[in-house]
Amino acid sequence: MTTEPPGLPDGPFTGRDAFRQCVRAALATAAGQGWGELLLADASFADWPLGEREVVQSLHDWARTGRRFTLLAVDFDDLVRRQPRFVQWRRQWDHLITCRRATTRDPLALPSALWSPAWVLQRHDPVRSSGVCDAQPVRRLALREALDEWLQSRSSPAFPATVLGL
Repeated sequence: MTTEPPGLPDGPFTGRDAFRQCVRAALATAAGQGWGELLLADASFADWPLGEREVVQSLHDWARTGRRFTLLAVDFDDLVRRQPRFVQWRRQWDHLITCRRATTRDPLALPSALWSPAWVLQRHDPVRSSGVCDAQPVRRLALREALDEWLQSRSSPAFPATVLGL
């Protein structure tokens, strides 16, 4: 038996609405409990509610010195186009955020997941938005190891906070 942080879903989920609610709950809990690190991975973040006012407020409440936030995606264009509140938050908190572009020909190869030291969410089928979320140490470790491989050897820096040019 595992102990989930209060207010967080535990077990399988199916559908975009359920997935988005899990993300909202996770980010609100991260802010409330002061999780030190967040790692979000997805091909494009098209289905994620990152641009919603309440989600950006949770991220703002979470952001403090010493925290780390990592985004890993195949493509950040959808995020930039569809979620301007998140992009603005990203600019403000650039010093806490690392963004990496995954190098893969198959966007579905990249895990669609939210990892934290206390709880994880992983979509096993991003097309149908079905997956599982829980606080099991074994699942947290396995997901972190998979994401670390992408971060260390299968990605490169991307999505700068500002674009400098002439």
